[in-house]
Amino acid sequence: MIIVKVGMADVKYASSPDRIRTSGLGSCVGIIIYDQYIEECGLAHIMLPESTLARNGQIQRAKYADTAVEDLLQYMVQKGSKANRLKAKIAGGAQMFSFSTNNEMMRIGPRNVEAVKNALQKHKVSLISEDVGGNNGRTIEFDPSTGKLEIRTVKQGIKEI
Repeated sequence: MIIVKVGMADVKYASSPDRIRTSGLGSCVGIIIYDQYIEECGLAHIMLPESTLARNGQIQRAKYADTAVEDLLQYMVQKGSKANRLKAKIAGGAQMFSFSTNNEMMRIGPRNVEAVKNALQKHKVSLISEDVGGNNGRTIEFDPSTGKLEIRTVKQGIKEI
């Protein structure tokens, strides 16, 4: 078994018996899209809600919720998944810093979660479970053979969804 490591603003894929992991999920969101029937999955570690936020029109697609979800879905279908079998799990989207302002731009974590959910809904992918919000960082590891997502949250231990 190999553990495929996904960095920030990155997308990678894994097949059973391998697993896939990302760490450093603060306001970022980890999106797992998987097909348990063929035991394949993809994980994106997104940093921002929308590709319209890209500067100079240079889009690093894995960095944004809207484009990362599209790329995950496209890859999974290329690998033989049927769109109606695809499911998703998400984690992250913490509010890592408290601000004395109500500036919407500072609410990166909650905005990322909302953007991911909107992108999944747009593409009709069922969101099976989530572990989002709070103010602690997370590391996640997904097993495509079982469909289980292990979440290690700073100061809160480990849980599975």
